Amino acid sequence: MSHALNTQTPPPAPSTLRGARLPKWAPYVIAAGSVAAGCGIGLAGGLDSRIQWGLIASILFLLVTYLLAAKVEGGRQAKDRMATSVVWVAFLLAVIPLVSLIWETVARGIKVLDGYFLTHSMGVLADTDVGGGIYHALIGTLEQVGLATLMAVPVGLLTAIYLVEYGRGKLAKAVTFFVDVMTGIPSIVAGLFILSFWILILGQGYSGFAGAMALAILMMPVVVRSTEEMLKLVPNELREASLALGVPKWRTILKVVLPTSLGGITTGVMLAVARIAGETAPVLLLVWGNPLINTNPFDGPQASLPLYIYQQYANSAGSPAAYDRAWAAALTLIILIMLLNLVARGIARWKAPKTGR
Repeated sequence: MSHALNTQTPPPAPSTLRGARLPKWAPYVIAAGSVAAGCGIGLAGGLDSRIQWGLIASILFLLVTYLLAAKVEGGRQAKDRMATSVVWVAFLLAVIPLVSLIWETVARGIKVLDGYFLTHSMGVLADTDVGGGIYHALIGTLEQVGLATLMAVPVGLLTAIYLVEYGRGKLAKAVTFFVDVMTGIPSIVAGLFILSFWILILGQGYSGFAGAMALAILMMPVVVRSTEEMLKLVPNELREASLALGVPKWRTILKVVLPTSLGGITTGVMLAVARIAGETAPVLLLVWGNPLINTNPFDGPQASLPLYIYQQYANSAGSPAAYDRAWAAALTLIILIMLLNLVARGIARWKAPKTGR
């Protein structure tokens, strides 16, 4: 009896439901082998473009990943790995050109980007001469983008508020339709419209303000669309709670809805600013360009950074000094947009509503 009580049952065998898996280092080895094979095939086939080598390596990586996963892990897991690999390949194909562009701009633009370059204009220098700077173009860009922002942001913000908070019926549908149409218009069309109306019909001259009006047309639909989406994300419970306390609707929008979505609205505005800061066609038609410093955007031609870059390349006649100035101006424009985005993020974080636990 005691012998039967002391008998212990053996522990159950470990579960074997988990199937075979590729090791964690397998994707890295496959990627390295695919890159080596892609380069080898490119060299053997006489392909000069590194882009072609990369595409061959990407195809090999996807194919080998799927075949190995199907053999070791089964078809279902192979499809999952295939989807993950496609996402990573697409990400790399999108990031590599961007990194390459930034690297090339920094490497070439840093040669002449200094205090002298930022504080001097071209003056009486020819585009093929050594020296000069972008002070006149930097002032023009800041003034034109600033004026466009002052014109486009209030109109775009109020339009988005109307569409989300008040818009009903045919008028709201018509406004939405025209905003969608304006989103896709080419920049040259906006420039031609202001050229026909402001300069040819009204007889006004070329100026930074004329270019700012065309830039505002391009900026406005972006502000409307981004603000509209941010306002839609605000929970209706916040509106209802404010209205239940007897707060008027306009004050609810001003004190509850807008502060809640301020971060997203600010980001959308900065995307719109980045959209117009690099436009060349409207500036070429309306601002006309000026190698001298003109701080008055309402009187006479001005310069801008995109137009300056275009002129340095178009009128350089192969001058290395002009190419260096063009790359330095492009790097300055990138830095300017980056700084504006950092400032916008800081303002959005500062003005965001404080939440407690």
